[in-house]
Amino acid sequence: MSRPFRQVDVFTTTPYRGNPVAVVLDGTGLDDEEMARFARWTNLSETTFVLPPRAPGADYRVRIFTPNAELPFAGHPTLGTCHAWLEQQPSGEHRARIVQECEAGLVPVRRTVHGLAFAAPPLRRQGPVEPGLLHRVATMLDLTPEAIIAAAWADNGPGWLAVLLASADAVLALRPRTIDLPLGVIGPHPPGSPMAFEVRAFMPHGAAVIEDPVTGSLNASLAQWLTREHRAHAPYTASQGTVLGRQGRVHISTDAAGTIWVAGGTVTCVHGTVVL
Repeated sequence: MSRPFRQVDVFTTTPYRGNPVAVVLDGTGLDDEEMARFARWTNLSETTFVLPPRAPGADYRVRIFTPNAELPFAGHPTLGTCHAWLEQQPSGEHRARIVQECEAGLVPVRRTVHGLAFAAPPLRRQGPVEPGLLHRVATMLDLTPEAIIAAAWADNGPGWLAVLLASADAVLALRPRTIDLPLGVIGPHPPGSPMAFEVRAFMPHGAAVIEDPVTGSLNASLAQWLTREHRAHAPYTASQGTVLGRQGRVHISTDAAGTIWVAGGTVTCVHGTVVL
């Protein structure tokens, strides 16, 4: 069966400088194995499948797959899927607010001057990291424990453990030996820099270390953690993907209710159909 398809670059306004997501715009009738097999084939960090909504108030439902597993929520697939869904709506360019249904619940998406933005979902796990694990994290990152300024669980679906270093340069210099859990690392740029923070995201993949180019879910949970701890103040912009030759830009803001919003540019790079 031929199905509409997009490949969208996210957290960039320049094609091929952000993080791509594959979007199958009609996943109706596909079973779990068919979705997982296609996600393995695309070999992107995430592939999504759009389905009719089940929850009242949702515009569409999405299932999000990595090459290895299904995720309840992920940030750049949320923005990329919304972008692709809007492109096929007759009046999509006029929609100011969209509600996405995923396994983590309903996620509002809105337009901003920096592109589409999603409301950060509640953290599934937060709080301090036990000393033994923190020492292990330092070893994985090839750091001394003293180089870690702060750390916390900041998991909104993928399992993030967040680490704050003293500077953006310290983040850029990281060369992890091995990783056995999802790690997000952030450090501040000098005052007056165009970007407030540098972010890197590391995921385990067998004996290898995978670095994600630009990560919406991590930036959302980092913002929730750092603003709560008064270590960051929104609005701010974070850069990610620098070491990988990307130029990801993630724009963080808050509203009157204190909700964190994560925004970025979205660009369609591939447009067509796939046979599934």
